[in-house]
Amino acid sequence: MLSDSEMPDKQHETTDLFLRKFQKELNAGTLSLVLLGVLDRAKEELYGYQIAKLLEKAGGGRTMFKQGALYPVLRGMSANGLLSSRVEPSTTGPPRRYYQITGNGRLILTKWWDAWQATRDFVDALMNAKDEK
Repeated sequence: MLSDSEMPDKQHETTDLFLRKFQKELNAGTLSLVLLGVLDRAKEELYGYQIAKLLEKAGGGRTMFKQGALYPVLRGMSANGLLSSRVEPSTTGPPRRYYQITGNGRLILTKWWDAWQATRDFVDALMNAKDEK
């Protein structure tokens, strides 16, 4: 296997493109789960920027999700009844939309968490399996 420094430039670009595409698809599937988890653990309603900072803190100063990607997902989950939201005027900027998980959101979180664990366990078992010939 070639190290990054041994790869030709064109192959390196292709590899980076595949990695970015894979990461984007993976993130799209996990962001909703992560957001429900954050809001389930929250002791109070949270607005988008607070959530982004919590994700950044949990990731040790970096996050796998772009802050701008949070807002459409939060709105979609709210429209689907997984979150409730309310808007509060802010004296320091635009109004803030606060989110809170609903009972239905907690039920879905449980189902998604089970699905996540089963998927993770399957992938781990497959990727860590010894070659059986």
